[in-house]
Amino acid sequence: MNDQTEKHNRRWTLFFVLSLIYILVYFYRVSLAVVAGDISRELHLSPADLGRLSGILFYVYAVAQLPLGPLIDRFGGRIVISICGLLTTMGGALFAFATSLETAMAARILIGIGTASVLMATFTIFSHWFTKKEFGRVSGFMVAVGNLGNVLGTVPLALAVTAIGWRSSFMVIAVAQAIVTVIVYFIVRDRPATATGSADLESSQRVSAIAAWKEIVGSRDFLLLGNLGFFWYGSYLAVQGLWGGPYLMEILHLTRTETGRLLMYTSIGFICGSLTIDILVRRFFKTHKRAMLTGEFLLLLTMTGFLGWGESLSEWGLSLWFFCIGLTVSSGIMIYPIIRNSFRVQIVGTALTSLNFFVLMGAAVTQHLMGVVIEHAVKGGATGAAAFHTAFLIPMTGLLLAILMYLPVRESK
Repeated sequence: MNDQTEKHNRRWTLFFVLSLIYILVYFYRVSLAVVAGDISRELHLSPADLGRLSGILFYVYAVAQLPLGPLIDRFGGRIVISICGLLTTMGGALFAFATSLETAMAARILIGIGTASVLMATFTIFSHWFTKKEFGRVSGFMVAVGNLGNVLGTVPLALAVTAIGWRSSFMVIAVAQAIVTVIVYFIVRDRPATATGSADLESSQRVSAIAAWKEIVGSRDFLLLGNLGFFWYGSYLAVQGLWGGPYLMEILHLTRTETGRLLMYTSIGFICGSLTIDILVRRFFKTHKRAMLTGEFLLLLTMTGFLGWGESLSEWGLSLWFFCIGLTVSSGIMIYPIIRNSFRVQIVGTALTSLNFFVLMGAAVTQHLMGVVIEHAVKGGATGAAAFHTAFLIPMTGLLLAILMYLPVRESK
């Protein structure tokens, strides 16, 4: 009984520590939306340049998933997160001192590599500390807490930039990253000490990276889920990560603080949804797939506001709209318990990172393509509003097709 109580307390300590570093991951993903104007003016960036600067983090993040999965399964999440945390610190500091697009791109590449391991390594650690039944709940909690980084990257960042400038603000975050990385290294453990026997058994049953990838990518259901993850996260980051900020400031003529507040409501909606989605699955939807697809369809409906009708909303209506975007986006986190239930624990790290490759590529490609579309539409004589409307059709069309393609898939028990 004492051992069980100690394990219970220990695993929630791990949850708290890992959540600190995941908050910073989310901050880096979305922080450009609020400071896009400042960085564009200071570094002389076009919309396409800004799209590349934002997207490069996600391209690198996505590609890094492929080697990180086997590394997590082989060496454990703690070591991988700690080493990658050092790269994030270096990238954050370099970004704060960037004087050109090239320097800023190099910084975002380091940040992309450094943050790439955090969530999937955390979920791999959780797979040893929590049961399959508990995994859906704890993964939802982790994403909810991580979204505090989204909140940090909205109004608080806007206020900090006004007070001390964007460079000093990002330097403060780099210092925080260094501190949290040290805490993770000394506190986190990959599996319970009482699981030595099972750990040894798992070690003897390790699967090679090639064999694991063949098993994972050979699954048609996995590829369809990856496709859905691509457009789910692409839709979300199109709003929260980059183009939601310029849309609100340039088309609706809101101030930076007002824009940060609306984006913060999206983060709050995501947090609320992440905290309640597991309860809804158990009491109402009964399956992860049903909850996910329902939420994704509702997300698609809320995204149609970027085609024009959202621009006629009152201040209260805008707040509710952006909150609903975040609330419906949270349904997408069900992809992680679906993957956890679909593959053996020996390859769960590789399975999770392989799925996350699609998720982050969705964010990268969407933000990049939208920047290109906006720039070409404006050069072609389109109004700013029309350019944004056209650009937002990219993630919306993809999400609709991905939902329809995943409908026939049967969920693993």
